[in-house]
Amino acid sequence: MMIDHYGAIFQNDLELYRIIGRIAFPIYCFLLIEGYLHTKDVKKYASRLFIFALVSEIPFDLAFYGRLGFYHQNIFFTLFIGLVTIYLLDNPDKHKLGKGYTYFFAAIISIVSGVDYNIIGLIYILIFYYTKDFVRVSRIPRVALLMFLTNILLVSKTQQFALLALPILYLYNGELGPKNKLLQFLFYAAYPLHLIIYYLVNISLIWK
Repeated sequence: MMIDHYGAIFQNDLELYRIIGRIAFPIYCFLLIEGYLHTKDVKKYASRLFIFALVSEIPFDLAFYGRLGFYHQNIFFTLFIGLVTIYLLDNPDKHKLGKGYTYFFAAIISIVSGVDYNIIGLIYILIFYYTKDFVRVSRIPRVALLMFLTNILLVSKTQQFALLALPILYLYNGELGPKNKLLQFLFYAAYPLHLIIYYLVNISLIWK
């Protein structure tokens, strides 16, 4: 992710940075589903994503555009919409929307709000959600096929390099990592912090 953002901000003419960066988002989608399946309080999980989405938005705008705006929202908003969507799909008794309307409104919100990865992000999240019950030896090929078809239909060929994340995910053994609140916070905080650093570096280069 940081390599991707470095390339987008400082080396936009070199596609290699963006290719490496395609690996990050599928991992985030996978971890979002894992977090959803194992969290004790999905509402706290969603609140955490939303808070960091708000915290990250100004650094995101400044790093990529040099000014504030509402045309493109950061990846935490994408993950938040995805989490709310799968929660609604799993709990139809708590709302009056059917599955069709849930998909529809989630897609519209993703598109209109301009979240990072747009509707592609929501589709990736749903791919990992609907394959969650497969063992990894059969899950990963299904995810690969669905991602490949999605990329062909909706995005540029560079996005196909997102498939490189799948061998990494295949190595996941399903075990919980160290339970450390500080480490968890740092993983979240790394996103806005690196954007702030990139913005400040970019500003210093412009002033020179």
